[in-house]
Order: sequence, then C-alpha cells, then structure tokens
Amino acid sequence: MRGKQVLMESLIAHGVEYIFGNPGTTESPILDALLDYPQLHYIVALHEGVALGAASYYAQTSGKPGVVNVHVAPGLGNSLGMLYNAFKARTPLLVTAGQQDTRLRLRGPVLGHDLVAMAAPLTKWSVQVERADEFALIVHRALKIATDPPAGPVFVALPIDVLEQETDLAPFAPGRLFRAPEPDPAGVQAAVELLRGARHPAIVVGDDAASAAAEVTALAEQLGAAVWCEGIRTHQVLPTAHPNFRLGLPFDAVAIRGALDGADVVLLVGGPFFEEVWYAPGSPLPPGAVAIQVESAPERLAHNFPVSVGLVSHPRAALSALRAALERGAAPAFREAAARRNDALRALKAQDAQAQRARAAKRWDHVPISVPRLMAEIEAALPPDAIVVDESITASIELARTVQFGRTGDYIGARGGGIGQALPGALGVKLAQPGRPVIALSGDGSAMYSIQALWTAAHHDLAVVFVILNNREYRILKHNMDTYRQRFGAKPDRAYLNMDLVSPDLGYVDLARGMGVEAMRVATPGELGPALQKALSAGRPFLLDVAIEGKG
Repeated sequence: MRGKQVLMESLIAHGVEYIFGNPGTTESPILDALLDYPQLHYIVALHEGVALGAASYYAQTSGKPGVVNVHVAPGLGNSLGMLYNAFKARTPLLVTAGQQDTRLRLRGPVLGHDLVAMAAPLTKWSVQVERADEFALIVHRALKIATDPPAGPVFVALPIDVLEQETDLAPFAPGRLFRAPEPDPAGVQAAVELLRGARHPAIVVGDDAASAAAEVTALAEQLGAAVWCEGIRTHQVLPTAHPNFRLGLPFDAVAIRGALDGADVVLLVGGPFFEEVWYAPGSPLPPGAVAIQVESAPERLAHNFPVSVGLVSHPRAALSALRAALERGAAPAFREAAARRNDALRALKAQDAQAQRARAAKRWDHVPISVPRLMAEIEAALPPDAIVVDESITASIELARTVQFGRTGDYIGARGGGIGQALPGALGVKLAQPGRPVIALSGDGSAMYSIQALWTAAHHDLAVVFVILNNREYRILKHNMDTYRQRFGAKPDRAYLNMDLVSPDLGYVDLARGMGVEAMRVATPGELGPALQKALSAGRPFLLDVAIEGKG
C-alpha cells in the first residue's frame, strides 16, 4: 500500500465525502488516486481561498470535518486569509498541501518553502509527513485534534515522494470518542446562587452555544433574561423572533456596557467575549455586574476579564444542570419576577418590530433601493427551509431586525471578519444541505475577493442564489473612517479616499455570465420581489446584482 492510498482510505473511514481544492503538480498523486476512490468527490475551485472558505462552511454546516488540498507555498499563502476565518470560527478542518520531493529539500526547489511554519500560527497542529509509515497515525491524529474541543483547523504537508512510498501500516479505524465534560456540581451551585439572586439577568451567547439552543432558550425564559449574541458570529442561537432575543453586541467596551446596562448578572456561554474593533477603557460589563462563564475548554474562561464562576462543560450539559438546580429551589417570588421580566422583553420586542416597519416604510420606494426594503423583500420571498449565508456587513443590522431565523442553522455568518466569505461559503453550505434553498448575501466589495466561486457553483451545478448588495463603495470603511476621525481628533467631514468602487463600475451580471451563472440587475424597488422569486425558483446558480443606497 502506498502513502496516497493510506491517505485516501483514512479519509473515507472517517466519513469524508468531499475534498475541496485547486490542483497543482505536487498534488498529482492525490488527483490520480481519485480515479480509484469514487466515494471521494473533488470540488474544484479556481483559487485556494475559495476552496478553503467552502470547506470551512461545509464543516460548520454539516458537523463533519472539512478537507482541503492546496498547492505548495503560494497556494497555501493564497488560502491563509480564509484559514484565519476558519481558525476564529473554530472550524474542524483538515488542510493539506502538496510539498516538493523531500530529496530536493536542500536544493531550493521551485515553489518550495516551510509549509508547516506558514500554517502553524492559524492551526491547532501543523506537521509534515516525512515517511509513508507515518500516514496512518498523522491522518488519524489530525482529524482527532481538529474535532477535539475546542475544534479548529489542522495542517498536514504531503511531499510528493512520500505519497508514493510503500508502507505496511494500514489506516486506523475511527472510534467513537465521547468528549463532552459534565459541569462541576460545586460550580453549578455557585452559579445558581448568583442567578437566583439576580434582579436583571442577561445572557450573551457565542457560537459554541449553537449546540445548546434549546437549553439557552429554556434558561432565558426561566430567568426572564435578555439574550444577546456576538456582533460577528457564525450561528444564530435563539430564534430571532423570540421575545428574549435582542441583537448582536457592538464592538467596543463602552458600547457593550451600554447594551448590557442594568444587568447585574451576566451569563456568558461559548464565545471569546468580547471581540472589539475600537479601544475603549473599562470593563464591557455594567458597574457592579458579576459574570458566569461556560466554555467547552478552559482556555477562554476569564481570559479577558474576571468572572465570578467559570464552568468547563459542554454548554448543553451546563445549561441543563443550571436549569434543573434553579427549578428545584425556585420560590414563587423568583417565578413572578422572571415572568415580569419576560413580559417587559415581549413588549420591547414588539416596539422594536414596529420601529423597523416604520423605518422600512419611510424609504419604501427610495431609489437606489433602501436596505430595509431589500431585507423586507428577502423575508417575504424566502422559503421556510432556506439558509441565509450572510456577509451583508453594514446591512447586517437591517437583516437582523427584519429576516426571521427560526432554527440554528438557518443563518450562517462570516466569523473572523476577513471579507470574501459568503460566495465560497454558500457552496459549502449547499453541499452540506443539498435539499435546502441557499441564498448568499454579499456586499459588492466582499464579493470581489472571491468572485471565482461563481464558476465553481456553475461547474458543480450548485443551486445557490447570490445576492450582491451593490452600493458601489466600501461603506463599512466610510463608517469606520468617521469613527476614527472622531476618536483620534482628526478633521471631520472630509472626503473618503479610495473607498468608492466606481470608474469603472463593477459589472456583476457580466462577471456571473462569464462564469456560467445566470444573472440579472435589479435597480428599482418594484423589481425586487419578482427577481427574488425567479432566482429562488431557478433550480440552478443565479446572481442578482441589487443597486442599494450608499452611505449618503
């Protein structure tokens, strides 16, 4: 058996169906071996970043490890931006790259470099297979480390000669690893004492809480607690229409503290808490508030600020234990106070919904199309089982206020913040959920980072609807320039240099058609509904280039 065979059979044994990649010469043994292993489907991308982005979103959506194969040093370099996003999203990902023949190591071969060192800062483990006898253990260990809590990418370099070496060591058989720890009973009791005495509890959920959505919802209702999520996230944990759900938190300590104002006990579940864009002094928690934190691994506990109680546990187990302990000692006064808080949150939710409808109505017929109108039309057009892949950036607040996501998995966001994720990410989501409609929302600037994903959608016949929110500018940069000028005392009301995508305008319809994807331009509000219906019913890749309002 050769090294390449051990690799392929190891992947199959671990349930891998897809290899995402952009082929190169040092990957010839893998590409050739695919002829012998029809169980493995190769998803061809025209850029390594597209391949890695698609694999990352496939893994996040399917719950299975994603597998990527890129080409030596330049190919790995091309994928590092998406690898950063996957690292921040804690995606279980096996990234591989072909490497030059080890016998050329000292002779400076073309495209040669230290791949292990390149990948190491953005992976949990980075290694090169030095001999074929190592293949079975390295692939087994790589997949184990990638899926160990906290999950994350790993990297394996594959020299071309080692792929062709003979070995007697067969692939390892995968086992069932039960890795979800139970919370410490003493910690549960300490947390319950704080929660039971809270007058204004709040919950902040990160992506790791997505596997405990039902438990988060039940605990929020039991406590009468408002629930916030991270500003940049992969998953929607609570249904957006739930009365206790607020919105995503802002991006500096003062603004976070303002959003949580009044909370005296804050329960943090499954996240880095907090990822900030701008420095602001002080704690993100309101004065006098105490924090309880639940994480699947200890590294995040009390990492950025002190917490009163920290629990290492699978979020589902920890929240279930908290609920049970609260229920056992719940006095009538506790239940009555929680009910009053739930009533207040329900009223606040209704006020927010009415305010959003008023905002949309105010600019309903505006040209270029207003973002509230666009989001209302999307909400009206979406099938009940649709998945939205979101990289709408400055439009994301209107998306969150308008489009209803009822289940975890209905929404997939661009964790990490590196742009260009939605187009390739939607490919991975569609492969993971082929029976569900998938719609990708991308800013025009973001789309150009990975526009080659359209070709892959056409090539593999992936029926994704791509909606380009075309305001002909990097609007987020203009907002951030305003913030910078205010915070650092720079002159206000000046021009925004190099932030407009004009002269020439980008032709997304032409770009899409050139890569085999049907497309149409939407320039007026009345065209939105019919265009969305046409795209969603097409049964093939379809792009809508929607002219929306800019910063103004």
